[in-house]
Amino acid sequence: MYAADELLTQSGVRVNVFERLPTPYGLVRAGVAPDHQNTKRVTRLFDEVSRSPGFTFYLNVEVGSDVSHSELLAHHHAVVYAVGAPNDRRLDVDGMGLPGTGTATEMVAWINGHPEYTDLPVTLEHERVVLVGNGNVALDVARILTTDPDALARTDIADHALAALRQSKVNEVVIAARRGPAQSAFTLPELIGLTSTCDVVLDATDQALVQADLATAEDPLIRNKLEVLSKLGDASVPATRPQIRLAYRLTPARILGTALVSGIDFTVTGSDRICHLDAGLVLTSIGYRGKAIRDLPFDDVAAVIPNDGGRVIDPQTAQPVPGSYVAGWIKRGPNGFIGTNKSCAAETVQSVVDDYNAGLLTAPRTRPHALAKLVRSRRPDVVNAAGWRAIDEAEIKRGGGRRPRDKFTSVADMLAVAAAAPTPPFTQRMLAGFCH
Repeated sequence: MYAADELLTQSGVRVNVFERLPTPYGLVRAGVAPDHQNTKRVTRLFDEVSRSPGFTFYLNVEVGSDVSHSELLAHHHAVVYAVGAPNDRRLDVDGMGLPGTGTATEMVAWINGHPEYTDLPVTLEHERVVLVGNGNVALDVARILTTDPDALARTDIADHALAALRQSKVNEVVIAARRGPAQSAFTLPELIGLTSTCDVVLDATDQALVQADLATAEDPLIRNKLEVLSKLGDASVPATRPQIRLAYRLTPARILGTALVSGIDFTVTGSDRICHLDAGLVLTSIGYRGKAIRDLPFDDVAAVIPNDGGRVIDPQTAQPVPGSYVAGWIKRGPNGFIGTNKSCAAETVQSVVDDYNAGLLTAPRTRPHALAKLVRSRRPDVVNAAGWRAIDEAEIKRGGGRRPRDKFTSVADMLAVAAAAPTPPFTQRMLAGFCH
């Protein structure tokens, strides 16, 4: 959406946005924690962009199966892939894959009502959950699991997740990291946000590690994190409500259980000592990988599309792949924040504009209405902007003023609402197809 916004500042440009789901906005809808509504308000900008002249949504359409890369190129000067890094890095230890194991990313999708994760088997029957990895997503999951469900009921959390959390028996979430406190992956704002809303504690061993790192830390940002960590509560004090415990220098060794997870063994990093934690749910949050796109080159090591300033590069020839561009995590890897993608998109769009002005982009061979006809022939239930607005308005109405929205979590329900959206007048549809 940032790339679309940048492109539409250019005179005479048309932008078609394709999305696999019937709803747009990707991780803002399905990846940002429901209690971070301020972050989700970026969709107001995206709504404005989607109402711009020259903008068209093709939702519920999967590029690669419903329409190919070469077909898109035939109908556009350029194709920009902004598909993120959808795959989790997997923890390679015995027991991973047992019922009760999963990833923090999957958990966030379940919490947010992503239609492909509504049936995720989430077990909250045990008093402890263990998260392996301590990035911001791990903090998000830990915070949601220990927040009062009555507070979450005022957010756009999925109904099934809220119902499960109301029945939860979890009273401790342990966030375990392989390295020490100075190497914590979470950001300072996320840590401060966590400590201001949740009970966050350290045991005596980890308190000592924090003090040792604080005594030698020179980087101001690291020192600031350590200062916050040094003020955390003592894990040995009896808890009066669910709490989060940060644990350091623990390397996963194996996950225990037969039919269901019963716990996890760690080695104390750099030693042979074993640390065992009972748990009924073990989630990993150790990073992300991009996914290869059909008909484009892929760097298996970096897990990105090889590129130069957003221009896709063929590694065999070291030359740009005509008309093909990338933005976001599929371009630069899993780093930065929502706002980082704005400058990333601007760089890519500048490459597109420069290539167009240099005469390097092949003009589409068909009129815009031919693309719509092709897509509808392959995907009759394609959702347009009117369909998305109908879904959006219905979800807000379902929220009843008590919450921002009550999301549909079934694609079939989304499509039923979108199908009932008013159809633009015939003359308007004709103008859209022939006058641009």
